[in-house]
Amino acid sequence: MKNIFEKSTTEEVIARIEKLTATTSPLWGKMTVSQMLAHCCVTYEMLFEPERFPKPNFLMGLMLKFLVKPTVTGSVPYKKNSRTAPAFLITEDKDFETERKRLIEFLQKVHALGENYFDDRESHSFGKLSKEEWSTMFYKHLDHHLGQFGV
Repeated sequence: MKNIFEKSTTEEVIARIEKLTATTSPLWGKMTVSQMLAHCCVTYEMLFEPERFPKPNFLMGLMLKFLVKPTVTGSVPYKKNSRTAPAFLITEDKDFETERKRLIEFLQKVHALGENYFDDRESHSFGKLSKEEWSTMFYKHLDHHLGQFGV
């Protein structure tokens, strides 16, 4: 799995995002390209704007930590058409340029903060994550959806 904290990886992901156009069609799934970009931003919104998202209750927190976390932070790629958490569902139309700009800015912020900022940092849903888990979670999700749109 590539390390999102490495400059070359961040640049590669941004270059892939920049290849998208407002009319790029998915190879699978129902989201438009604008919805996909907004969907990918949710991970970063939960990190940098946590007040917008209620914390999971105790029972949900346990389920997320022990059942979902291994899938999200593990090296096995996501399957096509996987189910997503309600907070990540984007059903309304989104502006392509706005969402693309936001996602690139989030990636630049993550890179600028660096891997040490993330090491042992609390996540919204999974408790504390290592810098490797953060990197995998960020990269794997982006790689999945950029691949969904052929870039």
